[in-house]
Amino acid sequence: MSASAHSPILPPILIVGAGPTGLVLALRLARHGVPVRIIDRGQGPGEASRAVVVHARTLEFYQQLGFADEVVAGGIRMGGVHLREDGVEVASVRFDDLGAGISPFPFMLCFPQDDHERFLLARLAEAGVAVEYGTELVAVSQEAEGVRALVDRAGRRESCTVAYLCGCDGARSRVRQALGLEFPGGTYAQVFFVADVRLSDPPGEDVFVNLGADALGLVLPVRSSGMHRLIGIVPPDLAGRDGLTFADLQPRAERLLGLRVAAVNWFSTYHVHHRVAAQFRQGRCFIAGDAGHIHSPAGGQGMNTGIGDAVNLAWKLAAVLRGRAGPALLDTYEPERIAFARRLVASTDRAFEAAIGRGLRHQLLRTWLLPHLMPLLWGFAATRRMMFDIVSQVRIAYPDSPLSRGRAGAVRGGDRLPWIATPEGDNFAALRSLDWQLHVYGTARPALAEAAASRGLPLHAFPHGPAAAAAGLPQDAALLVRPDAHVALALPDQDAAGLAAYAGEHGLRFAA
Repeated sequence: MSASAHSPILPPILIVGAGPTGLVLALRLARHGVPVRIIDRGQGPGEASRAVVVHARTLEFYQQLGFADEVVAGGIRMGGVHLREDGVEVASVRFDDLGAGISPFPFMLCFPQDDHERFLLARLAEAGVAVEYGTELVAVSQEAEGVRALVDRAGRRESCTVAYLCGCDGARSRVRQALGLEFPGGTYAQVFFVADVRLSDPPGEDVFVNLGADALGLVLPVRSSGMHRLIGIVPPDLAGRDGLTFADLQPRAERLLGLRVAAVNWFSTYHVHHRVAAQFRQGRCFIAGDAGHIHSPAGGQGMNTGIGDAVNLAWKLAAVLRGRAGPALLDTYEPERIAFARRLVASTDRAFEAAIGRGLRHQLLRTWLLPHLMPLLWGFAATRRMMFDIVSQVRIAYPDSPLSRGRAGAVRGGDRLPWIATPEGDNFAALRSLDWQLHVYGTARPALAEAAASRGLPLHAFPHGPAAAAAGLPQDAALLVRPDAHVALALPDQDAAGLAAYAGEHGLRFAA
């Protein structure tokens, strides 16, 4: 191994890890005009489907970047879910346009992670950024003016200095370990398997949940080419076997799932963990995605949550580095995202335990209460909306953040901006600027328009029609919208002085 070499100061941000979280962070920063360096110890993008579900909130973030429709075209919209017990269907519900009127993407999308990563890599290349594969972080040290990182690339060690370092390097994060951040939580006792297979008689684009005595199996579409994902619990008598293959499980899996496997593309076994890091930030270093939180696969939340971390962090880093906000803005990343991660781990833990737990209580829940109650409750629009709100992540809000202020009708500071669509267009089109903006639903008063113009703050006026009223916005309400499409300040009375005070308090400069 060669001696360490010192390089000149590189781009102000080093991202470690090029999964979806790191790629989205790099892409958003590049779109904000901030140079980045992104490294990954792997030799290239992933080659297995891994995370497959893309939720509405992630697609809304991608719409800001201009490529949501391409992602939707490359994936599969889930049609519905069927609950089966011992091979017999006992309940089913439809997912078609489940969130109609809530999001421009009112569905769940299957888009395998390897395809997803390649897509994001291509968009990142268009922004002039290439991932440095085969490059591993060795050590990190923080100084008053920056972060010194030692990296290894094919045996050559290099020391670089950056303003900020972001660890997006997964559950075994080298960044988290180097910073000494605790990762409390636990591990479920069961061993799970996952396989991407081609079926002899594909069941279409729906999801199938199969229940049996102390057994659970899922079937969901993965690729438009017809591949399906199988997920299940490894039987206890096989869980400790070395070199376990899908062939060992196949007879029992096919019996439980009620299907025949024609070919296996990928197979793996794993333990499910539930952990949240004690901190998401230490000085000039941040962690995001699986480096900060891991949990059960219930609801397909993991990758989407990591992408949400990346979006939250990107605009704040960009604002500080471009001189449009003071460093205190970065203090809001951890409390906003760690609070959601903790709630998510707690909720997915409860759902997962209900699905896999043993004993009479869990068996009654799975085999009697759920099959009978689910179709009944699904008949109510309020139930369907609540389910979409929770799973799609459109309900994520930061009401306790220092950046959140005010209330206009049903919309609070910290809420995701409600999607309001009219025949003439919607209010999300303006979000493609990736910048602060002021929305008025009605008529903007001269004082507010003047206050916005004097600060270089774009003002968008939308008619206050039935969609705005349904979203709970009163006539002429004004909303100051953050670059991540969350409401920062809600002004029911268009208080121009309140807007000025908010900008001053947080040291915001809306125009460069």
